[in-house]
Amino acid sequence: MATVLFYEKPGCINNTKQKKLLRQAGHCVIEKDLLNTPWRRDELMEFFSAMPVAEWFNSSAPSVKSGDVKPSQCTVDEAITLMLDEALLIRRQLMKVGNDVMVGFDQNAVDRWIGLESKSSDDVENCPRDHEAQSKITRLRAET
Repeated sequence: MATVLFYEKPGCINNTKQKKLLRQAGHCVIEKDLLNTPWRRDELMEFFSAMPVAEWFNSSAPSVKSGDVKPSQCTVDEAITLMLDEALLIRRQLMKVGNDVMVGFDQNAVDRWIGLESKSSDDVENCPRDHEAQSKITRLRAET
């Protein structure tokens, strides 16, 4: 089984579910606080270089939600600089096994990568608070 460096936002409901799935599959999970890690440009680029810049960002971050940060308009250098200044902008979670990395927690992709014993029927990748907020907005729109 794999030893997984798991960069998370402490207290995140889905990160807890994700770690449980990894441990059930026999993996050793080493928890790292994504928000308090002293990141370097090269470390972030290791995770994100193969992805479009707009997908590097945590869509739940307040500065993204408010429109202060517009991921689709950022260059590579701007995105990395923003994330180094505000770690909450970094898309979660980040996982590293040896020299291999993964961003996010698509259960099928994780299963192909290192294996999962079982999968959750819950959405364990997207923030449940975002779903709650979106449901509330939808209900409010329906009421008006």
